[in-house]
Amino acid sequence: MIWNTRNATYMFTVPDFPILEKQNWLIHLHYIRKDYEACKAIIKEQLQETQGLCEYAIYVQALIFRLEGNIQESLELFQTCAILNPQCADNLKQVARSLFLLGKHKAATEVYNEAAKLNQKDWEICHNLGVCYIYLKQFNKAQDQLHNALQLNRHDLTYTMLGKIHLLEGDLDKAIEIYKKAVEFSPENTELLTTLGLLYLQLGVYQKAFEHLGNALTYDPTNYKAILAAGSMMQTHGDFDVALTKYRVVACAVPESPPLWNNIGMCFFGKKKYVAAISCLKRANYLAPFDWKILYNLGLVHLTMQQYASAFHFLSAAINFQPKMGELYMLLAVALTNLEDTENAKRAYAEAVRLDKCNPLVNLNYAVLLYNQGEKKDALAQYQEMEKKVNFLKDNSSLEFDPEMVEMAQKLGAALQVGEALVWTKPVKDPKSKHRISSTGRPAGFQQPLGSNQALGQAMSSAVAYRKLPSGVGGTSQLTKPPSLPLEPEPIVETSEQTREK
Repeated sequence: MIWNTRNATYMFTVPDFPILEKQNWLIHLHYIRKDYEACKAIIKEQLQETQGLCEYAIYVQALIFRLEGNIQESLELFQTCAILNPQCADNLKQVARSLFLLGKHKAATEVYNEAAKLNQKDWEICHNLGVCYIYLKQFNKAQDQLHNALQLNRHDLTYTMLGKIHLLEGDLDKAIEIYKKAVEFSPENTELLTTLGLLYLQLGVYQKAFEHLGNALTYDPTNYKAILAAGSMMQTHGDFDVALTKYRVVACAVPESPPLWNNIGMCFFGKKKYVAAISCLKRANYLAPFDWKILYNLGLVHLTMQQYASAFHFLSAAINFQPKMGELYMLLAVALTNLEDTENAKRAYAEAVRLDKCNPLVNLNYAVLLYNQGEKKDALAQYQEMEKKVNFLKDNSSLEFDPEMVEMAQKLGAALQVGEALVWTKPVKDPKSKHRISSTGRPAGFQQPLGSNQALGQAMSSAVAYRKLPSGVGGTSQLTKPPSLPLEPEPIVETSEQTREK
Protein backbone atom coordinates (compact mmCIF):
# COMPACT_ATOMS: atom_id res chain seq x y z
CA MET A 1 0.00 0.00 0.00
CA ILE A 2 1.40 3.45 -0.93
CA TRP A 3 0.48 7.04 -0.03
CA ASN A 4 -1.01 9.07 -2.84
CA THR A 5 0.08 12.70 -2.35
CA ARG A 6 -2.39 14.03 -4.94
CA ASN A 7 -5.59 13.25 -3.11
CA ALA A 8 -4.29 12.36 0.35
CA THR A 9 -5.76 8.85 0.33
CA TYR A 10 -4.38 5.35 0.59
CA MET A 11 -4.37 3.37 -2.64
CA PHE A 12 -3.80 -0.35 -3.06
CA THR A 13 -1.12 -1.37 -5.53
CA VAL A 14 -3.41 -3.72 -7.42
CA PRO A 15 -2.62 -2.79 -11.06
CA ASP A 16 -6.18 -1.88 -12.06
CA PHE A 17 -6.68 0.73 -9.32
CA PRO A 18 -3.81 3.13 -10.17
CA ILE A 19 -4.82 2.99 -13.85
CA LEU A 20 -8.44 3.75 -12.95
CA GLU A 21 -7.34 6.67 -10.80
CA LYS A 22 -5.21 8.10 -13.59
CA GLN A 23 -8.00 7.86 -16.14
CA ASN A 24 -10.47 9.53 -13.77
CA TRP A 25 -7.98 12.33 -13.35
CA LEU A 26 -7.71 12.72 -17.13
CA ILE A 27 -11.50 12.73 -17.44
CA HIS A 28 -11.71 15.48 -14.85
CA LEU A 29 -8.93 17.49 -16.53
CA HIS A 30 -10.55 17.44 -19.98
CA TYR A 31 -13.98 18.20 -18.52
CA ILE A 32 -12.93 21.35 -16.69
CA ARG A 33 -11.04 22.44 -19.83
CA LYS A 34 -14.31 21.93 -21.76
CA ASP A 35 -12.56 19.56 -24.16
CA TYR A 36 -15.61 17.35 -24.28
CA GLU A 37 -14.67 15.23 -27.30
CA ALA A 38 -11.41 14.09 -25.72
CA CYS A 39 -13.24 13.62 -22.44
CA LYS A 40 -15.85 11.37 -24.05
CA ALA A 41 -13.13 9.29 -25.73
CA ILE A 42 -11.45 8.60 -22.37
CA ILE A 43 -14.83 7.87 -20.76
CA LYS A 44 -15.63 5.34 -23.47
CA GLU A 45 -12.31 3.62 -22.90
CA GLN A 46 -12.81 3.70 -19.14
CA LEU A 47 -16.27 2.15 -19.32
CA GLN A 48 -15.01 -0.62 -21.61
CA GLU A 49 -12.28 -1.52 -19.14
CA THR A 50 -14.63 -1.49 -16.15
CA GLN A 51 -17.55 -3.12 -17.96
CA GLY A 52 -19.66 0.03 -17.44
CA LEU A 53 -19.23 0.11 -13.66
CA CYS A 54 -17.09 3.24 -13.24
CA GLU A 55 -19.33 5.66 -11.37
CA TYR A 56 -17.24 8.77 -12.02
CA ALA A 57 -17.00 8.17 -15.77
CA ILE A 58 -20.78 7.68 -16.00
CA TYR A 59 -21.33 10.81 -13.89
CA VAL A 60 -19.21 13.03 -16.15
CA GLN A 61 -20.74 11.49 -19.28
CA ALA A 62 -24.17 12.45 -17.91
CA LEU A 63 -23.00 16.00 -17.25
CA ILE A 64 -21.78 16.30 -20.84
CA PHE A 65 -25.06 14.95 -22.19
CA ARG A 66 -26.93 17.58 -20.19
CA LEU A 67 -24.71 20.35 -21.54
CA GLU A 68 -25.42 19.11 -25.06
CA GLY A 69 -29.17 19.19 -24.41
CA ASN A 70 -29.68 15.43 -24.16
CA ILE A 71 -31.58 15.64 -20.89
CA GLN A 72 -33.28 12.24 -21.07
CA GLU A 73 -29.95 10.47 -21.71
CA SER A 74 -28.34 12.35 -18.82
CA LEU A 75 -31.21 11.34 -16.54
CA GLU A 76 -30.71 7.65 -17.34
CA LEU A 77 -26.98 7.86 -16.63
CA PHE A 78 -27.48 9.71 -13.34
CA GLN A 79 -29.98 7.05 -12.33
CA THR A 80 -27.29 4.47 -13.06
CA CYS A 81 -24.92 6.38 -10.75
CA ALA A 82 -27.57 6.41 -8.05
CA ILE A 83 -27.92 2.63 -8.36
CA LEU A 84 -24.14 2.13 -8.15
CA ASN A 85 -23.89 4.43 -5.11
CA PRO A 86 -27.32 4.88 -3.49
CA GLN A 87 -25.90 6.65 -0.42
CA CYS A 88 -24.47 9.54 -2.43
CA ALA A 89 -26.70 12.64 -2.19
CA ASP A 90 -25.00 14.25 -5.20
CA ASN A 91 -26.21 11.47 -7.49
CA LEU A 92 -29.80 11.99 -6.33
CA LYS A 93 -29.46 15.75 -6.73
CA GLN A 94 -28.43 15.28 -10.34
CA VAL A 95 -31.30 12.89 -10.99
CA ALA A 96 -33.71 15.48 -9.57
CA ARG A 97 -32.10 18.24 -11.62
CA SER A 98 -32.63 16.31 -14.84
CA LEU A 99 -36.24 15.61 -13.89
CA PHE A 100 -36.72 19.33 -13.25
CA LEU A 101 -35.30 20.22 -16.66
CA LEU A 102 -37.71 17.74 -18.23
CA GLY A 103 -40.59 19.55 -16.55
CA LYS A 104 -41.32 16.70 -14.14
CA HIS A 105 -41.44 18.93 -11.09
CA LYS A 106 -43.40 16.62 -8.81
CA ALA A 107 -41.02 13.73 -9.45
CA ALA A 108 -38.09 16.09 -8.89
CA THR A 109 -39.42 17.09 -5.45
CA GLU A 110 -39.66 13.43 -4.45
CA VAL A 111 -36.04 12.79 -5.40
CA TYR A 112 -34.84 15.99 -3.72
CA ASN A 113 -36.61 14.92 -0.52
CA GLU A 114 -34.76 11.58 -0.69
CA ALA A 115 -31.48 13.46 -1.14
CA ALA A 116 -32.34 15.69 1.84
CA LYS A 117 -32.55 12.56 4.05
CA LEU A 118 -28.91 11.80 3.15
CA ASN A 119 -27.70 15.38 3.64
CA GLN A 120 -29.86 17.70 5.74
CA LYS A 121 -27.37 20.57 5.69
CA ASP A 122 -27.24 21.11 1.93
CA TRP A 123 -28.65 24.56 1.07
CA GLU A 124 -28.79 23.63 -2.61
CA ILE A 125 -31.30 20.86 -1.97
CA CYS A 126 -33.55 23.23 0.01
CA HIS A 127 -33.24 25.93 -2.66
CA ASN A 128 -34.06 23.60 -5.53
CA LEU A 129 -36.97 22.11 -3.61
CA GLY A 130 -38.31 25.63 -3.19
CA VAL A 131 -38.02 26.29 -6.91
CA CYS A 132 -39.85 23.05 -7.71
CA TYR A 133 -42.67 24.00 -5.36
CA ILE A 134 -42.94 27.38 -7.09
CA TYR A 135 -43.60 25.61 -10.38
CA LEU A 136 -46.13 23.41 -8.62
CA LYS A 137 -47.75 26.62 -7.25
CA GLN A 138 -47.31 25.39 -3.69
CA PHE A 139 -46.04 28.75 -2.48
CA ASN A 140 -46.16 28.07 1.27
CA LYS A 141 -43.93 25.00 0.93
CA ALA A 142 -41.67 26.94 -1.43
CA GLN A 143 -41.22 29.73 1.10
CA ASP A 144 -40.42 27.26 3.87
CA GLN A 145 -37.73 25.56 1.79
CA LEU A 146 -36.19 28.84 0.62
CA HIS A 147 -36.07 30.16 4.20
CA ASN A 148 -34.36 26.91 5.23
CA ALA A 149 -31.83 27.44 2.44
CA LEU A 150 -31.11 30.98 3.69
CA GLN A 151 -30.55 29.68 7.20
CA LEU A 152 -28.01 27.18 5.90
CA ASN A 153 -26.27 29.53 3.48
CA ARG A 154 -27.25 32.94 2.16
CA HIS A 155 -27.26 33.27 -1.63
CA ASP A 156 -28.47 35.98 -4.00
CA LEU A 157 -30.44 33.47 -6.04
CA THR A 158 -32.42 32.27 -3.04
CA TYR A 159 -33.40 35.84 -2.16
CA THR A 160 -34.44 36.39 -5.78
CA MET A 161 -36.70 33.33 -5.86
CA LEU A 162 -38.25 34.24 -2.52
CA GLY A 163 -39.00 37.73 -3.81
CA LYS A 164 -40.57 36.26 -6.93
CA ILE A 165 -42.98 34.22 -4.82
CA HIS A 166 -44.29 37.40 -3.21
CA LEU A 167 -44.58 39.02 -6.63
CA LEU A 168 -46.59 36.05 -7.90
CA GLU A 169 -48.86 36.47 -4.89
CA GLY A 170 -49.21 40.18 -5.64
CA ASP A 171 -47.60 41.28 -2.36
CA LEU A 172 -45.25 44.09 -3.44
CA ASP A 173 -44.44 45.20 0.11
CA LYS A 174 -43.12 41.78 1.15
CA ALA A 175 -41.23 41.47 -2.13
CA ILE A 176 -39.54 44.81 -1.48
CA GLU A 177 -38.55 43.71 2.03
CA ILE A 178 -36.94 40.56 0.65
CA TYR A 179 -35.05 42.45 -2.05
CA LYS A 180 -33.89 45.02 0.51
CA LYS A 181 -32.37 42.20 2.59
CA ALA A 182 -30.82 40.79 -0.56
CA VAL A 183 -29.22 44.16 -1.40
CA GLU A 184 -27.89 44.45 2.15
CA PHE A 185 -26.26 41.04 1.73
CA SER A 186 -24.99 41.71 -1.79
CA PRO A 187 -24.85 45.51 -2.33
CA GLU A 188 -23.04 45.26 -5.68
CA ASN A 189 -25.47 42.89 -7.37
CA THR A 190 -26.87 44.98 -10.22
CA GLU A 191 -29.77 42.60 -10.90
CA LEU A 192 -31.01 42.93 -7.33
CA LEU A 193 -30.57 46.71 -7.36
CA THR A 194 -32.41 47.02 -10.67
CA THR A 195 -35.29 44.81 -9.52
CA LEU A 196 -35.67 46.77 -6.29
CA GLY A 197 -35.63 50.02 -8.24
CA LEU A 198 -38.35 48.73 -10.55
CA LEU A 199 -40.53 47.71 -7.62
CA TYR A 200 -40.26 51.18 -6.14
CA LEU A 201 -41.05 52.54 -9.59
CA GLN A 202 -44.26 50.50 -9.64
CA LEU A 203 -45.30 52.03 -6.33
CA GLY A 204 -44.48 55.54 -7.53
CA VAL A 205 -41.69 55.99 -4.96
CA TYR A 206 -39.48 57.75 -7.46
CA GLN A 207 -36.74 58.89 -5.08
CA LYS A 208 -35.89 55.39 -3.89
CA ALA A 209 -36.33 54.01 -7.40
CA PHE A 210 -33.87 56.55 -8.75
CA GLU A 211 -31.43 55.78 -5.93
CA HIS A 212 -31.31 52.04 -6.55
CA LEU A 213 -31.28 52.32 -10.33
CA GLY A 214 -28.45 54.85 -10.03
CA ASN A 215 -26.48 52.44 -7.83
CA ALA A 216 -27.01 49.68 -10.39
CA LEU A 217 -25.65 51.92 -13.16
CA THR A 218 -22.71 52.88 -10.96
CA TYR A 219 -21.60 49.26 -10.75
CA ASP A 220 -22.58 48.43 -14.34
CA PRO A 221 -23.00 51.44 -16.66
CA THR A 222 -24.13 49.10 -19.47
CA ASN A 223 -27.01 47.49 -17.53
CA TYR A 224 -29.73 47.97 -20.12
CA LYS A 225 -32.57 47.15 -17.72
CA ALA A 226 -31.54 49.94 -15.37
CA ILE A 227 -31.04 52.35 -18.27
CA LEU A 228 -34.46 51.49 -19.65
CA ALA A 229 -36.05 52.03 -16.24
CA ALA A 230 -34.26 55.35 -15.79
CA GLY A 231 -35.47 56.44 -19.21
CA SER A 232 -38.99 55.41 -18.24
CA MET A 233 -38.84 57.65 -15.15
CA MET A 234 -37.73 60.59 -17.24
CA GLN A 235 -40.45 59.85 -19.76
CA THR A 236 -43.05 59.71 -17.01
CA HIS A 237 -42.15 63.26 -16.01
CA GLY A 238 -42.30 64.53 -19.58
CA ASP A 239 -38.55 64.62 -20.34
CA PHE A 240 -39.00 62.88 -23.67
CA ASP A 241 -35.74 64.03 -25.27
CA VAL A 242 -33.63 62.87 -22.32
CA ALA A 243 -35.51 59.57 -22.25
CA LEU A 244 -34.87 59.07 -25.97
CA THR A 245 -31.17 59.63 -25.35
CA LYS A 246 -31.24 56.81 -22.77
CA TYR A 247 -33.18 54.56 -25.10
CA ARG A 248 -30.58 55.11 -27.82
CA VAL A 249 -28.01 53.46 -25.53
CA VAL A 250 -30.35 50.55 -24.82
CA ALA A 251 -31.04 50.08 -28.53
CA CYS A 252 -27.36 49.23 -29.06
CA ALA A 253 -27.53 46.48 -26.44
CA VAL A 254 -30.98 45.00 -27.13
CA PRO A 255 -32.18 46.26 -30.53
CA GLU A 256 -35.06 43.77 -30.62
CA SER A 257 -36.63 44.57 -27.26
CA PRO A 258 -40.42 45.09 -27.56
CA PRO A 259 -40.65 47.24 -24.38
CA LEU A 260 -37.89 49.47 -25.71
CA TRP A 261 -39.69 50.23 -28.97
CA ASN A 262 -42.97 50.59 -27.12
CA ASN A 263 -41.44 53.24 -24.87
CA ILE A 264 -39.77 55.00 -27.79
CA GLY A 265 -43.10 55.07 -29.59
CA MET A 266 -44.84 56.65 -26.61
CA CYS A 267 -42.03 59.20 -26.33
CA PHE A 268 -42.80 60.29 -29.88
CA PHE A 269 -46.48 60.28 -28.98
CA GLY A 270 -45.75 62.65 -26.12
CA LYS A 271 -43.88 64.89 -28.57
CA LYS A 272 -46.95 64.74 -30.87
CA LYS A 273 -44.97 62.99 -33.59
CA TYR A 274 -47.70 60.50 -34.27
CA VAL A 275 -46.36 58.93 -37.46
CA ALA A 276 -43.05 58.14 -35.78
CA ALA A 277 -44.97 56.82 -32.76
CA ILE A 278 -46.98 54.42 -34.91
CA SER A 279 -43.85 53.26 -36.70
CA CYS A 280 -42.09 52.38 -33.43
CA LEU A 281 -45.17 50.81 -31.89
CA LYS A 282 -45.70 48.63 -34.95
CA ARG A 283 -42.11 47.45 -34.67
CA ALA A 284 -42.79 46.58 -31.02
CA ASN A 285 -45.96 44.79 -32.12
CA TYR A 286 -43.97 42.83 -34.72
CA LEU A 287 -41.53 41.71 -32.01
CA ALA A 288 -44.28 40.91 -29.48
CA PRO A 289 -47.56 40.36 -31.35
CA PHE A 290 -49.40 39.01 -28.29
CA ASP A 291 -48.61 41.88 -25.91
CA TRP A 292 -51.87 43.67 -25.17
CA LYS A 293 -50.16 46.82 -23.88
CA ILE A 294 -48.57 47.51 -27.25
CA LEU A 295 -51.91 46.94 -28.96
CA TYR A 296 -53.54 49.30 -26.45
CA ASN A 297 -51.04 52.04 -27.23
CA LEU A 298 -51.48 51.55 -30.97
CA GLY A 299 -55.22 51.91 -30.54
CA LEU A 300 -54.72 55.04 -28.47
CA VAL A 301 -52.46 56.68 -31.05
CA HIS A 302 -54.86 55.90 -33.88
CA LEU A 303 -57.72 57.34 -31.84
CA THR A 304 -55.72 60.52 -31.38
CA MET A 305 -55.14 60.69 -35.13
CA GLN A 306 -58.87 60.10 -35.68
CA GLN A 307 -58.14 56.88 -37.56
CA TYR A 308 -61.02 55.08 -35.93
CA ALA A 309 -61.07 51.92 -38.04
CA SER A 310 -57.42 51.22 -37.25
CA ALA A 311 -58.04 52.05 -33.59
CA PHE A 312 -60.94 49.57 -33.54
CA HIS A 313 -58.67 46.89 -35.04
CA PHE A 314 -55.92 47.23 -32.42
CA LEU A 315 -58.25 47.72 -29.46
CA SER A 316 -60.24 44.63 -30.42
CA ALA A 317 -57.00 42.64 -30.56
CA ALA A 318 -56.00 43.99 -27.13
CA ILE A 319 -59.36 42.92 -25.68
CA ASN A 320 -58.79 39.38 -26.95
CA PHE A 321 -55.68 39.19 -24.76
CA GLN A 322 -57.01 41.28 -21.85
CA PRO A 323 -60.78 40.69 -21.78
CA LYS A 324 -61.35 41.91 -18.21
CA MET A 325 -60.01 45.46 -18.53
CA GLY A 326 -62.86 47.95 -18.61
CA GLU A 327 -60.75 50.78 -20.00
CA LEU A 328 -60.19 48.87 -23.24
CA TYR A 329 -63.94 48.55 -23.77
CA MET A 330 -64.35 52.27 -23.15
CA LEU A 331 -61.82 53.15 -25.82
CA LEU A 332 -63.41 50.63 -28.16
CA ALA A 333 -66.74 52.36 -27.57
CA VAL A 334 -65.13 55.70 -28.47
CA ALA A 335 -63.95 54.23 -31.76
CA LEU A 336 -67.34 52.68 -32.46
CA THR A 337 -69.10 55.96 -31.69
CA ASN A 338 -66.99 57.75 -34.24
CA LEU A 339 -67.63 54.95 -36.72
CA GLU A 340 -71.35 55.66 -36.18
CA ASP A 341 -72.02 52.21 -34.73
CA THR A 342 -73.99 53.49 -31.76
CA GLU A 343 -75.55 50.19 -30.68
CA ASN A 344 -72.25 48.36 -30.41
CA ALA A 345 -70.75 51.42 -28.71
CA LYS A 346 -73.45 51.15 -26.03
CA ARG A 347 -72.68 47.47 -25.57
CA ALA A 348 -68.97 48.26 -25.19
CA TYR A 349 -69.72 50.99 -22.63
CA ALA A 350 -72.00 48.65 -20.71
CA GLU A 351 -69.19 46.08 -20.51
CA ALA A 352 -66.73 48.79 -19.48
CA VAL A 353 -69.04 49.90 -16.66
CA ARG A 354 -69.46 46.30 -15.51
CA LEU A 355 -65.70 45.66 -15.37
CA ASP A 356 -64.40 49.02 -14.12
CA LYS A 357 -65.72 49.94 -10.68
CA CYS A 358 -63.50 52.93 -9.91
CA ASN A 359 -62.93 55.03 -13.03
CA PRO A 360 -65.48 57.87 -13.30
CA LEU A 361 -64.37 58.62 -16.85
CA VAL A 362 -66.11 55.47 -18.11
CA ASN A 363 -69.47 56.59 -16.76
CA LEU A 364 -68.94 60.16 -17.97
CA ASN A 365 -68.27 59.14 -21.56
CA TYR A 366 -71.17 56.70 -21.47
CA ALA A 367 -73.45 59.44 -20.14
CA VAL A 368 -72.40 61.78 -22.95
CA LEU A 369 -73.23 59.14 -25.57
CA LEU A 370 -76.62 58.42 -24.01
CA TYR A 371 -77.43 62.12 -23.78
CA ASN A 372 -76.51 62.64 -27.43
CA GLN A 373 -78.87 59.81 -28.32
CA GLY A 374 -81.70 61.46 -26.40
CA GLU A 375 -81.71 58.88 -23.59
CA LYS A 376 -81.62 61.42 -20.77
CA LYS A 377 -82.87 59.05 -18.06
CA ASP A 378 -80.10 56.53 -18.65
CA ALA A 379 -77.59 59.34 -19.06
CA LEU A 380 -78.60 60.70 -15.66
CA ALA A 381 -78.13 57.26 -14.09
CA GLN A 382 -74.58 57.06 -15.47
CA TYR A 383 -73.89 60.61 -14.34
CA GLN A 384 -74.99 59.78 -10.79
CA GLU A 385 -72.82 56.66 -10.83
CA MET A 386 -69.91 58.83 -11.89
CA GLU A 387 -70.60 61.16 -8.94
CA LYS A 388 -70.45 58.21 -6.53
CA LYS A 389 -67.05 57.23 -7.85
CA VAL A 390 -65.82 60.81 -7.63
CA ASN A 391 -67.03 61.09 -4.03
CA PHE A 392 -65.25 57.89 -3.14
CA LEU A 393 -62.01 59.11 -4.70
CA LYS A 394 -62.26 62.49 -2.98
CA ASP A 395 -62.85 60.84 0.39
CA ASN A 396 -59.92 58.47 0.04
CA SER A 397 -57.33 60.70 -1.61
CA SER A 398 -56.41 64.33 -2.13
CA LEU A 399 -56.06 64.36 -5.87
CA GLU A 400 -56.68 66.92 -8.56
CA PHE A 401 -59.01 65.75 -11.29
CA ASP A 402 -58.24 66.40 -14.90
CA PRO A 403 -59.56 69.91 -15.72
CA GLU A 404 -61.11 68.82 -19.00
CA MET A 405 -62.92 65.97 -17.29
CA VAL A 406 -64.25 68.37 -14.63
CA GLU A 407 -65.40 70.87 -17.24
CA MET A 408 -67.14 68.20 -19.26
CA ALA A 409 -68.91 66.86 -16.16
CA GLN A 410 -70.08 70.32 -15.17
CA LYS A 411 -71.51 71.00 -18.63
CA LEU A 412 -73.22 67.64 -18.78
CA GLY A 413 -74.63 68.16 -15.29
CA ALA A 414 -76.10 71.48 -16.37
CA ALA A 415 -77.56 69.89 -19.50
CA LEU A 416 -79.15 67.15 -17.40
CA GLN A 417 -80.46 69.79 -14.97
CA VAL A 418 -78.87 68.25 -11.90
CA GLY A 419 -77.75 71.56 -10.47
CA GLU A 420 -74.14 72.47 -10.22
CA ALA A 421 -72.98 68.90 -9.64
CA LEU A 422 -71.94 69.47 -6.06
CA VAL A 423 -69.20 66.87 -6.09
CA TRP A 424 -67.35 68.87 -8.70
CA THR A 425 -65.34 71.94 -7.93
CA LYS A 426 -63.35 73.85 -10.42
CA PRO A 427 -59.72 72.81 -9.81
CA VAL A 428 -57.22 75.50 -8.97
CA LYS A 429 -54.38 75.24 -11.39
CA ASP A 430 -51.26 74.75 -9.36
CA PRO A 431 -48.09 74.34 -11.40
CA LYS A 432 -46.55 72.37 -8.54
CA SER A 433 -49.34 69.82 -8.45
CA LYS A 434 -48.37 66.52 -10.01
CA HIS A 435 -51.42 64.40 -9.12
CA ARG A 436 -54.31 63.80 -11.43
CA ILE A 437 -56.85 61.12 -11.82
CA SER A 438 -55.70 58.66 -14.42
CA SER A 439 -57.85 56.54 -16.63
CA THR A 440 -58.01 53.88 -13.95
CA GLY A 441 -59.17 56.25 -11.26
CA ARG A 442 -55.83 56.05 -9.43
CA PRO A 443 -53.09 58.63 -9.04
CA ALA A 444 -51.11 58.87 -12.23
CA GLY A 445 -47.94 58.15 -10.30
CA PHE A 446 -49.39 54.85 -9.12
CA GLN A 447 -48.91 53.40 -12.58
CA GLN A 448 -45.70 53.43 -14.48
CA PRO A 449 -46.73 54.27 -18.01
CA LEU A 450 -44.68 53.93 -21.10
CA GLY A 451 -44.87 57.59 -21.54
CA SER A 452 -46.39 60.35 -19.54
CA ASN A 453 -48.20 62.12 -22.31
CA GLN A 454 -50.15 65.30 -21.85
CA ALA A 455 -51.82 64.88 -25.25
CA LEU A 456 -53.35 61.50 -24.68
CA GLY A 457 -57.00 62.34 -24.59
CA GLN A 458 -57.81 64.08 -27.80
CA ALA A 459 -60.04 61.26 -28.96
CA MET A 460 -61.28 59.98 -25.64
CA SER A 461 -64.78 61.40 -25.59
CA SER A 462 -67.73 59.74 -27.14
CA ALA A 463 -68.98 63.27 -27.88
CA VAL A 464 -66.27 63.90 -30.45
CA ALA A 465 -68.39 63.00 -33.43
CA TYR A 466 -71.75 64.00 -31.97
CA ARG A 467 -71.79 67.59 -30.76
CA LYS A 468 -75.44 67.62 -29.71
CA LEU A 469 -75.03 69.05 -26.25
CA PRO A 470 -76.44 72.52 -25.66
CA SER A 471 -74.28 75.57 -26.18
CA GLY A 472 -71.18 75.34 -24.08
CA VAL A 473 -71.78 71.66 -23.33
CA GLY A 474 -69.25 69.94 -25.45
CA GLY A 475 -65.74 68.75 -25.00
CA THR A 476 -63.64 65.73 -24.56
CA SER A 477 -63.00 63.62 -21.52
CA GLN A 478 -59.49 62.39 -21.70
CA LEU A 479 -57.20 59.76 -20.42
CA THR A 480 -54.06 61.19 -18.95
CA LYS A 481 -51.91 58.05 -19.09
CA PRO A 482 -51.49 55.15 -21.51
CA PRO A 483 -50.68 51.67 -20.35
CA SER A 484 -47.15 50.56 -20.83
CA LEU A 485 -44.89 47.57 -20.71
CA PRO A 486 -43.18 46.23 -17.64
CA LEU A 487 -39.39 46.02 -17.68
CA GLU A 488 -38.39 42.73 -19.22
CA PRO A 489 -40.76 39.89 -18.37
CA GLU A 490 -39.76 37.86 -15.78
CA PRO A 491 -40.07 34.87 -14.76
CA ILE A 492 -41.97 35.20 -12.78
CA VAL A 493 -42.32 36.76 -12.02
CA GLU A 494 -43.74 38.09 -15.39
CA THR A 495 -45.26 40.63 -12.90
CA SER A 496 -46.43 42.89 -15.27
CA GLU A 497 -49.86 44.03 -15.18
CA GLN A 498 -48.95 46.14 -12.23
CA THR A 499 -46.28 48.08 -14.10
CA ARG A 500 -47.22 49.39 -17.51
CA GLU A 501 -43.90 50.70 -18.62
CA LYS A 502 -40.34 49.71 -18.79
